[in-house]
Amino acid sequence: MPKMRAMLLSKCGPIESHPLKMQDIDRHEIARPNEILIKIEACGVCHSQLHGIEGDWLDIGIPPALPTVPGHEVVGRVVETGKSVTKFTVGDKAGITPMLEACLECPYCKEGKEYLCESMEVLGESLKGGYSEYVTVAEDFATRVPDDMPSEYAAPLFCAGITAYKAVAACEPYADSRVGIFGIGGVGHMAVQFAKVSGCRVTAVSRNESHLEVASQLGADKTVQYDGIENTVKKILETGALDSAIVFAPSDDVTDAAIKSVKKGGTIVIATVGKIPNFLAFEEKTVRGTLIGSRADMAEVVRLAHEHDLKVVYETFPLDQANEALEKLKNSKVEARAVLVP
Repeated sequence: MPKMRAMLLSKCGPIESHPLKMQDIDRHEIARPNEILIKIEACGVCHSQLHGIEGDWLDIGIPPALPTVPGHEVVGRVVETGKSVTKFTVGDKAGITPMLEACLECPYCKEGKEYLCESMEVLGESLKGGYSEYVTVAEDFATRVPDDMPSEYAAPLFCAGITAYKAVAACEPYADSRVGIFGIGGVGHMAVQFAKVSGCRVTAVSRNESHLEVASQLGADKTVQYDGIENTVKKILETGALDSAIVFAPSDDVTDAAIKSVKKGGTIVIATVGKIPNFLAFEEKTVRGTLIGSRADMAEVVRLAHEHDLKVVYETFPLDQANEALEKLKNSKVEARAVLVP
């Protein structure tokens, strides 16, 4: 069987110990007539993968098994198609979100919420992950990417981009509404742009000054450096309470600050893992969660990025430097998104 290079995780551990090892493993092959084989050209590096690699999320079953190949935002070229494939031909550019597959028969799938399907499979939680050279996927779960869209640019759209888009949509934005985005990194910098496309006034909140500079360059109307709950809320409220807030930073204190910064009756969207502290029901605020998005959402993300020339801030690394890229991400030394190139 043909081989391919992959960064294999056999044991969870601190990224500083370089738990990902380059190995030759069996190359993925088309197993069903509706599958396509993609030669990966770029794979984004997501902070959630760092948590999985270091073992932070073992209590919630991530990763579900070892060994595994991480990586769940992939763009590449179709190099082979199954016999029944009609949506792609060899040479097409395609991308895959973390949603590798779903049943398409349950109530969630029939409502267009296949990302909530109980049998949904996640790319990068098995040996089928993006930190490698090839991957197979059913054609219905791949999204066409314009030929003139660079793969290194497009890859982050397939997790960070759709996560940002869905979180902004969950705020139910409207023209001149005040939206706070808490956490300006790989996802947050895209949320700033989707909120601006929706006509919102954006307040960007981050501990990192360089991330706030990026937010300003991308159109944020106000930036606030996070400085504890009370100080941060005070600085935000100087120009009025927010209509809604989105939390990308994995910090319960930041979530608390977001809740306190939103007006009565406003909405707080939680797009990370954590607890909801100090929620006062009498203020009629709504706290809601969000998770990636549907296949239709992904197509819309690609369309908006292409038509509005949205900026994806990224830094590329060779595939064999995945550990180094993740370590830079852990230490907030990546301006927005790291991207691995095989």
